[in-house]
Amino acid sequence: MLQLRESVAVEARKDGVAGNSRLTAALGAVLLVLLAAEGATIPFIGQLREEHILIGILLLGPIAAKLASTGYRFARYYLGNEAYQRKGPPPLTLRLLAPGVVFTTVALFGTGIALLFAGRPDNQLIFLHKASFIAWVALMTIHVLGHLLELPALALADWNRDEPRERRLAGAGARLSAVIGAITLGVALALLSLSAAGSWG
Repeated sequence: MLQLRESVAVEARKDGVAGNSRLTAALGAVLLVLLAAEGATIPFIGQLREEHILIGILLLGPIAAKLASTGYRFARYYLGNEAYQRKGPPPLTLRLLAPGVVFTTVALFGTGIALLFAGRPDNQLIFLHKASFIAWVALMTIHVLGHLLELPALALADWNRDEPRERRLAGAGARLSAVIGAITLGVALALLSLSAAGSWG
């Protein structure tokens, strides 16, 4: 019996499903902070256009990482991985919204990047950027509300020091490194875009 309990504890510490959930939540928390900063520039876009562009570019790193983490869960589940099958899929509403969330995210940031490198205002691209933003906000609001209650506990789980050391989930360092790496990538891309952002418009 003792060996069985120890075996279950070891498997729990190595639970890739829980690790994926924690990583996805941590990236989601980072994105909420950065998106709030990005949103704050919109009412003052005339004065804060450069900041708006640079935060948008910075967001690319965490967004790519979150798409990768959720895409990994999607693939593991639909390819029949036993652990992910036991965990089950997200609620039906969120599953139905997911393609729209991904599509509008790609459209929003894709048109933003296209505008940046167009070198001058392009009315068609500006229209597509604004239209994709409206659709993205509608879908993302539902997406965030669907995960809001579970987000704080999952995002901060790796920082919980009240849990006995022998029961802590393995891979906390790797997950933290992934989050820092995503932010670092975004910062690097923003720095590379400084010149283009400063001269746009």
